Formats: sequence, C-alpha cells, structure tokens
Amino acid sequence: MFERVLPKSFLLLFGWLLMPALAVATGKCERLVATGNPEYPPYLWRDPQNPQKLIGANADLLQHLAKELGVAVDIIYTGPWSRAQDEVRTGRVDLVAGAFLTLPRLGAMDYVHPAFYSTPAVVWVHRGSEFPYAGWEDLRERTGDTLVNNSFGEQFDTYAKSNLTLEGVSSLSQAFHKLLKGRTDYVLYERYPGQAVADSLGIQDDLLILDPPISSEGLYLAVSHNSSCNDPWLRGMLAQKMTEAVASGLPDALLQRNLLLWKEQQPTPVGEAKQ
Repeated sequence: MFERVLPKSFLLLFGWLLMPALAVATGKCERLVATGNPEYPPYLWRDPQNPQKLIGANADLLQHLAKELGVAVDIIYTGPWSRAQDEVRTGRVDLVAGAFLTLPRLGAMDYVHPAFYSTPAVVWVHRGSEFPYAGWEDLRERTGDTLVNNSFGEQFDTYAKSNLTLEGVSSLSQAFHKLLKGRTDYVLYERYPGQAVADSLGIQDDLLILDPPISSEGLYLAVSHNSSCNDPWLRGMLAQKMTEAVASGLPDALLQRNLLLWKEQQPTPVGEAKQ
C-alpha cells in the first residue's frame, strides 16, 4: 500500500516545487504596454487611423519580439516625448520603444542589448542663415532648440549642459517653425526623422543640414525599473530575440518598409494631384 502512495505524493511535491520555476520561465505578464517619441518617423509616429496608437519601424520590431515571446504588446501614444519618458519612469508604461542610452535613463530603465538602429543627430538651420560649422564648438555663441528631455548621447549631453544655450520645446514642428521665424539659430535632431517631419510640413526646401553630425547613437528598447513586468525572464528573452532579429537584418527591412508607409500617408502636394 505504501509503495502505491509514495509515487503520487512524490509527484504532488515535485509539482509544487516546480511551480515557481515555471512561473519564472513564463514571465509575470501576458501583456506589455509601450510608448515612445510620437514625432519620430520612420521609427515611430501616431497612426492616422487611430491617433492613440503608435506605428513605425520600432513598433513593428517590438510587435515581432512580443510575438516571439508569446506576449501581447500595446504601443500607445502618451503625449510628447518628454511625457512619454515620464510615463515609463513611473512604471505606468512598461517600456519605451526606442531611446538613446544615457546615465539618467539608466537610473530608471533597463536597456535591452543590442541596439537595433544607429541614428545620426545633426544641426538643422534655416536655409540662407547658415553659419560656419565644423563641430560642437561652433554652436557655443548661438541659441538652439531641441525636444524637452531629448538626448544625443552622454558625451554630447554633458558638453551641451556646460557650453551651449539650448531651449527645450515639446515638438519638432514647433522647433522648426521657431527656426524659420528667426527666433533661434539652429535645431538639434536626428537626420531621418527630421527629414520626414520637414517633408510632412512642406518646409524641406527651407531647411539645411550642417555636417558633420553632432553624434550617432544606438537606439534601444528600455524597460522601466518600476514596471511590474520587469523580471529576468523578460529582459533575457528580449535580449535574445533582439540579437536574433538584428543578425537577420529585420530592423533594416522594417525601416525601409516604414519609410514607404510614411510617404504614402502624407497628403499629395498641391499641383501634383491631377498629374
């Protein structure tokens, strides 16, 4: 009789011991909430069909990773970039779908390696109001704009804090319009998202990019320290699946696809509609 009971008791005990391990293996959350910079095409922007949703290359990549992990993800609009970062820091949103690595953000977020894009940041000026520029030092005696809480890498951020006069604005369109009105000398922003926004505003011919770039930084996924979903399983699996995605060339393919999507969504310029 004892021999029949022992295996059953052993199996029950083994099952109880195994349950915590299974819980860790499957992660805490079945659904993640992400946000990001809503003025960042082709990487991220608001869906014209659903303005509370963010779409773009970053969103497509995160959806791919979530599918690989067997979890759902909602990529939502939470306001301008500064507000989106606050939502992630507090843990009201689980992760940010694209951020540069900085020391302040490391204090609030766990970065998923490797980076999935390398993004050059440049100096934008009003065409006809160019000034001699060969590097950071040439910005010292001028006033510039950038987005609130935006970063261009730890080295440049440190230099800018001590040496440059930079004003923070809530949107890139606001920064460009201030530039064109002569209220500022330059705007600092990433090259490709800046071009996309300028095209959508119809001001691309009024702007000029000065070379060289001020920086070229890696773009990462980052999980909030305060997210209830942040655990070793999630971070490890995101890193594993991101490594596989980067090695396969998936981020570049998604970038090209979303460059086309962004252009298709823009209104037809006046004068071309009947051609």
